[in-house]
Amino acid sequence: MPRDRLDVPDIDWSRVSTKLVWTELLTVLLVGGVITAGIVLIGIPAGIAVTLVGVAAGVATVLVAAFTPRRVRAIGYALRQDDLIIRRGLMWQRFVAVPYGRMQLVDVSRGPVGRLLGLSDLRFVTAAASTNVRIPGLAAEHADELRDRLVQMAESRRAGL
Repeated sequence: MPRDRLDVPDIDWSRVSTKLVWTELLTVLLVGGVITAGIVLIGIPAGIAVTLVGVAAGVATVLVAAFTPRRVRAIGYALRQDDLIIRRGLMWQRFVAVPYGRMQLVDVSRGPVGRLLGLSDLRFVTAAASTNVRIPGLAAEHADELRDRLVQMAESRRAGL
């Protein structure tokens, strides 16, 4: 069995910060709460059917919030010799391998809640038009170090093409 496969258990996965759970929970609860409240408020005069949809939206929000810590723990990344692997997802797992030589841009972004918690997102742009690869919830100093390391590796790989 090839040792470079993504499902080989001895890949040393790095995890994102556990503080990411708080930003994700805040987002889920705010968006879910607003949607639930809106549907319920519209449903009260409209009738029981619309109100039940609002209750279902509330239940869905609670379920998503309950699975958020596990979903965040499922996010990981690994630096291999020729590429960076990113994994995420519980039911629908996604593994993305980004070759260092194909990286055109490595971007660090920090939103307001992320700055408050000391977190950054690392985003990668490649030549592919549909590239939407990112590692959320990295500690700010680690994100900067990882960005610099990936840019250096990308430049060395492109020079070897």
